[in-house]
Amino acid sequence: MYKIAPVLKQLMPFIMTLFLWRLSVYFWNPAGILCLIPIFYYTFVRPVNNFAIFALIFCFLIDYRCNLPLFWTCLFCLFYAINGFQNYIDFQHTNNNAIYGFMVFVGIGIFLLMISGFTWVNLINNLWLFVWLSILYTPITALDNWIKS
Repeated sequence: MYKIAPVLKQLMPFIMTLFLWRLSVYFWNPAGILCLIPIFYYTFVRPVNNFAIFALIFCFLIDYRCNLPLFWTCLFCLFYAINGFQNYIDFQHTNNNAIYGFMVFVGIGIFLLMISGFTWVNLINNLWLFVWLSILYTPITALDNWIKS
């Protein structure tokens, strides 16, 4: 058991992202968008070696399922480039596992999607998705903290 635990701790980000992407349900997890939580968390807040490439692939897979031409992929690359300016933005040393940074990341994306095809149904769906992602961010990151300890 002691030999398996470190391996599982290393594979946890990859397994969680894959699981949340495969757990795609229209209302609760459309196109596997919940995997944006571990993508953001393990890329910006608690960086894992070689996870950025994995995250980029899964952002592309979310775009593929949503029929969006590289939307989340480009937004992820933009935030990854902005994160390079560690003097001004430092997600690793913020409170609450950088939930406000995640809300900005997802909020910008959902806002752009909302204004691109504005209807009242689209507005309500996107607001629900933003609230749902923001609520689930804390338990998923707390799960990681519990597993690491």
